[in-house]
This record gives sequence, C-alpha cells and structure tokens, in this order.
Amino acid sequence: MFAFLSSLMLLSSGEGGGSLLDVNPGLIFWTVITFLLLLVILKKMAWKPILNSLSERENFIKESVERAETAKKEAEEILEENKKRLAQAEEEAQKVIAQGREYAENLKSQILEESKTEAKKLIDDASAEIERKNLEAFNSLKGEIASIAVDAAEKIIRTNLDKEKQEKIVNDFINDLSKS
Repeated sequence: MFAFLSSLMLLSSGEGGGSLLDVNPGLIFWTVITFLLLLVILKKMAWKPILNSLSERENFIKESVERAETAKKEAEEILEENKKRLAQAEEEAQKVIAQGREYAENLKSQILEESKTEAKKLIDDASAEIERKNLEAFNSLKGEIASIAVDAAEKIIRTNLDKEKQEKIVNDFINDLSKS
C-alpha cells in the first residue's frame, strides 16, 4: 500500500507533464504488481486469521444457539413437570378433603348410633326399674290384700252373721281398702 502511494506521488510531481487520468503502462504494471504483492501478503498473514476468527465466531454463535435451545427444552420440561406435580398436588388435596368429609360423616354416624344405643339402654333400664317397682308394689299390695282378706274372713267367721251383715262387712272392707 505504501508503494502504491509513493508511486502516485512520483507521478503527480510532474515527470512527463501528464495528469493522473492519463494511461501510463509503467504505472499500471507497478500498480498491478503492488496489488498482487499486497494480496499475497494479506493472504499469508491476515486471511487465515480473519477466516479463523470468522469461523470461531460462527462456531460460538452456533454453540450459543444450541445452548439456548437446550436451555429452552429443559425449561419446557421443567414447566411440564411442575404442571404435572401441581395437578397431582391438587388431586391429592381433593382426595384428602374427600377422605376428611367421609371420616366426618362416619364419625357423625357413629356418634349418632352410640347416642341412640345409650338412649335405648337408659330407656330399657328405666323401664326395667319401673317394672321392678311395679312388681314390688304389686307383691306388697298382694300381701296386704291377703292379710286384709284373712282378717275380714276371720271377722266374718267369728260373728256368725246373716247375708245382709256379710254384705255390709264386705262393702265396708272394700271402702276401707279404697280409702287406704
């Protein structure tokens, strides 16, 4: 490049009195030689590093794109997995709620059944107690009635009475029983 510029300066300094637009075969020859020499030097020294740099940049971009795609796929997989886990968690929550409701219903039924059983037992016990008290009262009355009947019969036998007197004594006896 330096040679090209220096040759241009020599031509412009005025050796032949021509202008820059005139065709000069010597100048064309040296310009072509300088260009080819510069091309060879650039090819040997700069072309490979430039191509290598471009190739490295291309590889870096490809790898970056591949990493980005891999990261995107991984993110999508994680998202899908999280969605599945969330769905499973919701399903588990619904199961737990259903089990809780079922347990509460069973407990309610059990408590009601136990309450009914306890109430029936209390009623049966009270009925048995009432029956026992009635039986005691009946036995007591039976004994008293038997004693009173014996006493009345004894009075009747002691006093040999006619039929009217016997009826009066029995009626009086019944009245006495009614009063007591």
